[in-house]
Amino acid sequence: MRDHPSTAEFLKALSNEKRLMIIEWLLDPVAHFPKQVDGDLVEDGVCLGAIVRKIGASQPTVTGYMQNLTEVGLVSSKRIKNWVFFKARPETIAAALIDLRARLSGPATKQ
Repeated sequence: MRDHPSTAEFLKALSNEKRLMIIEWLLDPVAHFPKQVDGDLVEDGVCLGAIVRKIGASQPTVTGYMQNLTEVGLVSSKRIKNWVFFKARPETIAAALIDLRARLSGPATKQ
């Protein structure tokens, strides 16, 4: 996997309001999700079922969102027992934001 996604991949992944909301939640899982029986919210990530319940979409739809975010590298996944847990990758998000800022910093913004 690359260090971080291209600027276009990053923007495309976050162009969906639900995926953007999921990233916001995963960046601070303790504030947005209840404690889990299996898996620590911070260390292991958030169970797909908890994301499905919170966002109010079907499991196949949320699975698609998570596949997209995982493929771009904004989240990582981990299997514990029969469950899949997702965790934000803040270092990847930060690198993509730095690239975006550099690309949008034209002469007017560099003064």
